[in-house]
Amino acid sequence: MTKSELIAALAQRYPQLSTRDAEYAVKTILDAMSATLAQGQRIEIRGFGSFSLNVRPARTGRNPKSGEKVVVPEKRVPHFKPGKDLRALVDHHDDDQDNAANAKAA
Repeated sequence: MTKSELIAALAQRYPQLSTRDAEYAVKTILDAMSATLAQGQRIEIRGFGSFSLNVRPARTGRNPKSGEKVVVPEKRVPHFKPGKDLRALVDHHDDDQDNAANAKAA
């Protein structure tokens, strides 16, 4: 699902919201989440999952073209850990798809 599809789904589910209002709501939420992560804080949405930062330590890499050693600095990267409810939903959904595929094959 893309950001545009999310906006369209939100506007369709809540008819009192115009597409512009739905776009503003999605943008506001994403901006708040991005700012929180940029400050090094964790985001937890119960039942869905949590966003946090992982630190990748500095390391020595190689330039694939020249073979020269390159120092890759430490960096912080966003990490998502799905919640129990989301994991169960995704796992159960796979079972439903497998059962449907098996029924069609038979």
